[in-house]
Amino acid sequence: MTYILGGWQSDFSDNWARRGIDMADAFSEAIEAGLDATKLDPKHVETGHVGNFVGELFAGQGLLGGFFGLVHPDFDGLPTSRHEAACASGSVAILAATAELEAGRYDLACVLGMEQMRNVSGKQAAANLGAAAWTGHEFGDAEFVWPRAFSDLTEEYDRRYGIDARHLRRIAEINFANGRRNPNAQSRGWAFTPESFTEDDDANPVVEGRMRKMDCGQVTDGASVIFLASPKRAADYAKQRNIPIESLPRITGWGHRSAPISYKRKVQASENQAYVFPQVKRAVDDARARAGIALDSVDAIELHDCFTTTEYMAIEHLGIAAPGEAWKAIEDGSIEAGGRIPVNPSGGLIGCGHPVGATGVRMALDAFKQVTGTAGDYQVDGAKTVQTLNIGGSTTTTVSLVVQAA
Repeated sequence: MTYILGGWQSDFSDNWARRGIDMADAFSEAIEAGLDATKLDPKHVETGHVGNFVGELFAGQGLLGGFFGLVHPDFDGLPTSRHEAACASGSVAILAATAELEAGRYDLACVLGMEQMRNVSGKQAAANLGAAAWTGHEFGDAEFVWPRAFSDLTEEYDRRYGIDARHLRRIAEINFANGRRNPNAQSRGWAFTPESFTEDDDANPVVEGRMRKMDCGQVTDGASVIFLASPKRAADYAKQRNIPIESLPRITGWGHRSAPISYKRKVQASENQAYVFPQVKRAVDDARARAGIALDSVDAIELHDCFTTTEYMAIEHLGIAAPGEAWKAIEDGSIEAGGRIPVNPSGGLIGCGHPVGATGVRMALDAFKQVTGTAGDYQVDGAKTVQTLNIGGSTTTTVSLVVQAA
């Protein structure tokens, strides 16, 4: 079992290039702020993990584990590694750190997720992110690869079950509304009109196929960091601060599944199955099984809404609604703040922002905030159990975590 001691998230409205900082500067800023937030000493950190997708393409920078040594002299010699799983990179970094702690190699790990994405044009950013698709085999005719891929998913849902675009627009509206309450959300100050969440081609233009502007997660610069501890180290941490160890949240369950990189092959394989992406369902179920809980024990969910259709799919795969019936949970308010099971109280990728490598770590940090009652204006009342769902590519990699208060 792994404990979360705390962490820090950058302001996702920040533009690092405009501020005149690079990835190393942002890395140092995040680690230093995280250490301050948790009142940890650098010399006590025993291992470092970085989640990042395409630092080489956006900034010409790889080997990000080497940035730890720039932060503080005590990190010189620290064992570090970088993890890549497209949009699930941050969660995979968390899994690697927890494995080390559970194996007894180390007792205190630092996990940072980061991505710089706003230093290039929108078209170039889309091309860079297309590296997570099956290059040269799929979506070669698309101007924007991922809007096209999830437009195709919309078409697939329409073919199997029927889909009403108004429900996709409502998902966007809910997540932007949630983001307004999050002081770190990229869109917290954005202004919308009633037409923003309609089929109005001026207020909500088509990006690719059936995906419109408000259906899309945000291109974002951002970093998030968490500190993970073994039970022994967590007990010491609690004793030193004169707090009960029960006040520290734990990662009690995890699920990690991968599928073929081909979107078409995944969809063809599930043709006669209830769920479009069965490996997503398996990851969700694995996490709950390991935590020993069912959906009715989950108080809130942070899920991967890279597009509104992704959330529509996830609502079903998480069990909030039956296959083909996600619209019911949207119409009856189940997923809204104050609803039966609030989804993305942070604003998610649409409302909060999506610095790709940081997203999985940010989700875990938001889960920590929720179960410790420290989420501020977007706190879910009484939250004690939060599940995350982080997806890389066209569900090529899926990671789900369960974070619980003791």
